[in-house]
Amino acid sequence: MGDVRSICVFCGSRPGARPEYTEAAKALGTELGRRGLTLVYGGASVGLMGTVAAATLASGGKVVGVLPHFMGAREIAHLGLTELVRVDSMHERKALMAERSDAFVALPGGFGTLDELFEIITWAQLGLHEKPMGLLDTRGFFQPLVTLARHMANEGFVPVEQALPFAVSESPSELVDRLLAGPTLTVTEKWLKRPEQT
Repeated sequence: MGDVRSICVFCGSRPGARPEYTEAAKALGTELGRRGLTLVYGGASVGLMGTVAAATLASGGKVVGVLPHFMGAREIAHLGLTELVRVDSMHERKALMAERSDAFVALPGGFGTLDELFEIITWAQLGLHEKPMGLLDTRGFFQPLVTLARHMANEGFVPVEQALPFAVSESPSELVDRLLAGPTLTVTEKWLKRPEQT
């Protein structure tokens, strides 16, 4: 299992248009709780965010939510969590979620979900972390992103070996297995590493 004890989940504060998205979020939360893993997420009680948190708690897992003060009314804070941390900004939210997590998973969501995912991928490319990253590809939701990632590599904007920096699976249990197996992106280019790593 390595050192993965907590998994950060990025996902929509809406349920999406298909029931499969909610079912997958529930299945992932159940898997996290069953394995004794801590869920770190955005702290809301609505949408896929609320679903994955409720399922993790129902399966005996711990859940840490990180919610900016100004988002309380919009995303409706989940008050039944193991821990709810209030912060002042989105920057603080993302930084704290990253700090408290040993791996990252994106579920279907909107621009906010992609913002969180892209930042964590960028940090990995810069050598700021080597934590595993994954996409729960329910109904092929992330296939356009996988295609875009390969296109960016083909066009020379991303190193070919970094074209798919994340594990991709439709199965929550398989995805968790892959995250527990270790890093999904290891940066070897010295110019991308921090000074102490060169």
